[in-house]
Amino acid sequence: MAVCYSVSAIAIVSTFLTIFSLSLFLNSNTKLFNEVSLLGTNECDIYKGSWVFDDSYPLYNSSTCPFIGDTRDCQKNGRLDKEYLKYRWQPYGCNLPRFNGTELLLKYKGKRIMFVGDSLGQNQWYSLACMLHVSQPQAKYIVDRNGRHYTFTIPEYNIWLLYLGNPLIVDIATNKGSRVLKIDSISSGNVWKQMDVLVFDTWHWWNRTGTRQTWNIIQEGNTTYNDMDRLELYEKAINTWAKWADSNLNSTKTKAFFQGVSPDHKECEGKTRPLQSIGGLYPGEMELENALKTMSNSFVRLINITSLSQYRADGHQSVYSYNHMDCLHWCLPGVPDTWNQLLYHLLIS
Repeated sequence: MAVCYSVSAIAIVSTFLTIFSLSLFLNSNTKLFNEVSLLGTNECDIYKGSWVFDDSYPLYNSSTCPFIGDTRDCQKNGRLDKEYLKYRWQPYGCNLPRFNGTELLLKYKGKRIMFVGDSLGQNQWYSLACMLHVSQPQAKYIVDRNGRHYTFTIPEYNIWLLYLGNPLIVDIATNKGSRVLKIDSISSGNVWKQMDVLVFDTWHWWNRTGTRQTWNIIQEGNTTYNDMDRLELYEKAINTWAKWADSNLNSTKTKAFFQGVSPDHKECEGKTRPLQSIGGLYPGEMELENALKTMSNSFVRLINITSLSQYRADGHQSVYSYNHMDCLHWCLPGVPDTWNQLLYHLLIS
């Protein structure tokens, strides 16, 4: 009986260990599956995280991207430190997929991706063009610039990456020699509707004054104004765009995004690492988010780059630009590459 009991005990223990091991395996895989599944769900906020040093960055260098030009190439313009190139955005609750340009080219073969907005959108356009080019460096490409209209194409994939300079999004018309800002009008949207992906941005031209201001008077309906609180003016423009998008964009045809406000910094010279802390909300953030909430077409997504970019005073062109201090635009490679990594995640998820 003792022998039978011993064998039974061994069998019980063996079965228990098997079940326990299987349980650990399943729990482990379930945890892994859940972590991966967090991407693209509301459980993981990809915009809350921190910048971590990653020696595998940057994703490209300026010598391998022949069309950045002198404007954004801080290394070519004399910047000696390189630590700013090595930071990767790490969300707290999940991992962003590493940018895969070949995958994006295959998935969006025959498609048109357009950035519409100001020079920060142009900054991002250059970045994505570089990221796609270095993924297939042997593929022929065509770059064309016609005024404020930039085009980058890779004929092998028949993919078009476009930038259309339209800093205010809403209309400006000339009436008897006066430039009229039509705050409740968008007449240039027909070309937008032909796109497969749209990424809009606007903010920094709304605060321009004096000779840098691009309008003389403001018109809303039949009422005209000489001036208006700039944040209120911006809010009106964003709501005009939201109404236009609601009425004109088709979710079965177009994936639409609005880029959060790209922050500038009062001081960026000599900064070589991300800031440890940032202030509160950046002007324009809440106005943009509130406008998007009014939309009935909820397929328009916000790429909320503002807070994560506020940490990166080190990423601006600073003195490594033309002949002036620039704490608004970004070095390339640099911070806009992360914006495009977020866009990539949203496009493939």
